[in-house]
Amino acid sequence: MLAAEGVAIADGLLLLSYPLHPPDKPQQLRTAHFATLGTPGLFVHGSRDPFGSLDEMRAALSLIPAHTELAAIEDTGHDLAHGRHDVGRRVLAAWMEFVEQNRKHGDPSH
Repeated sequence: MLAAEGVAIADGLLLLSYPLHPPDKPQQLRTAHFATLGTPGLFVHGSRDPFGSLDEMRAALSLIPAHTELAAIEDTGHDLAHGRHDVGRRVLAAWMEFVEQNRKHGDPSH
């Protein structure tokens, strides 16, 4: 929520398994601050995360006015790594691509 209060605090956000809502309580969304986020963000999310489905995450990201991307990690839950050995490499590759895209298309002073 700090990034929603001050855009200049970071050039980009990496959000791992953002909890959209408590498990089995999709009516209790934790997205009230999304409409004020002005910082680009890469959201990494497991396809079986009980804190929000990929479809719920896509809908939530549409509320954010800044550039966002979703990196889905198939067959993982909230921990992202259950049974996966390549998650760290995949997250790093997605982050580096995200940073490079924002550098090319973002603030000309960077």
